[in-house]
Parts: sequence; structure tokens; C-alpha cells
Amino acid sequence: MPLDYPTITLAEPRTVRLVATARLRDPVLLGLIDRERLADLEEIENATSGRLSAQQHGAEGITAGEFLATVPHAAFVNAAFAYWRPRELNRFNGPGRGAWYAALTVETCIREIAFHMARELARVNDFHATIDYAEMFASFAGAFVDLRSVAPTPSCLHRDPAIGYPAGNALAEEARAEGLNGIVYPSRRHEGGTCLAALWPHAVQSVTQGGVLRLRWAGTQQPSVTSIV
Repeated sequence: MPLDYPTITLAEPRTVRLVATARLRDPVLLGLIDRERLADLEEIENATSGRLSAQQHGAEGITAGEFLATVPHAAFVNAAFAYWRPRELNRFNGPGRGAWYAALTVETCIREIAFHMARELARVNDFHATIDYAEMFASFAGAFVDLRSVAPTPSCLHRDPAIGYPAGNALAEEARAEGLNGIVYPSRRHEGGTCLAALWPHAVQSVTQGGVLRLRWAGTQQPSVTSIV
């Protein structure tokens, strides 16, 4: 058992992750070239894509053999583990290895995204942005660290990222060493919400795409939300 936290055998048939729709579209140049030139475009993508590079060669904290190959939406699962903040931590991952973050409800996802986007918009002092997000549903089964009933609140769930994220990364490292699939925990941005961090690509199962939501920041930290598909 990693640290002193409980583990459970989780069977969660439906979780949701919001992915910016820019990741779901064909390359912008695709409509401007002949189909026979598509191989050239793919060669350029292969040379510049961090996801494809990680899948082929691995990265600092993840091996090439961990990535998915032949399951539906494998590219989106792999992208979650192939991209990370180069100089900053997330709650349960840091530079060199990503994670798949999801929640039990869309509302919790929106609250989490709103928090992180507000941090980014504050850095440029401009709370104006419009981003479309697609729902990506997935199921999970197996052994997870369960922080939902841990008291007092563990340091890895501290609301201040400077405190919570280093502790969360330490917990994630021990969970992976124990072979656990991930961590389920109470959302720190949505009271009563539940989040899940999958620490291995293979832990993300039965991925399907849902609807599309438009989040619009119009001068405030909280976005308006509109269903567009």
C-alpha cells in the first residue's frame, strides 16, 4: 500500500474528461493539399509530434511500451501521457510523464478546467477566451488509491498547488511502484465532486466521444458554458 492511504478495487463504468476540440480535428492544412501529398504531411507530423515521438522512443518518465496501439481513441489516451507542463507540476504528474485526469460528472470537469484556465489567463492579465471541449468518456477497473475518506485532508490534496502538487507527485510515484492503476480523490475545485487520475495508459478503458461544450471567459474567472453539439 503506497504510504498509509487505503486502496480499493474500483469498477467505474463511466467517467468524463474534457479535451479541447483542436486535438480532435484533422490538420488545418489537410483541406489545402492533394490526398497524394498526405504522406508528406504525415512525415512532418511524425517529426514534430511529441506524442508520436514518445510512442516511438519513450520519454523521461514513460517508456514506449506503455503506450496504447490498437484500441479506439488510443491517440487521445497516449496524448494525455505524452504531454505535460515542461516546468511545472500537476497534482499527480510532473515533467516527463503525463496522466489521464477525469471526473464522475461534467460539472466537476468544468470547475477543474475553470480553475486552471483562470491561472493561465491571470498570467497574461486577460480573462477573455473561447475554447470548445469534447467529452471523452472512459471506464476504469482495478486497484486505486482512495483518498475520498482520508482525514485529515492529506497534503497531496492541499488547495495550494505549491503544497499539494509536490506531495501528489510523490504519492503517484509510490502508487506506480506498487502497480496501482491510479488515484481517486475528492475534487478541490468542486465541492462534493470526485476526480480520478489514471497513472498508466492501459488503465484507461472503453474510450468514447460525447458532446461538445463551449467555455467562454468574458472578463471574469468563471466561464459561461454552452452545449454546441
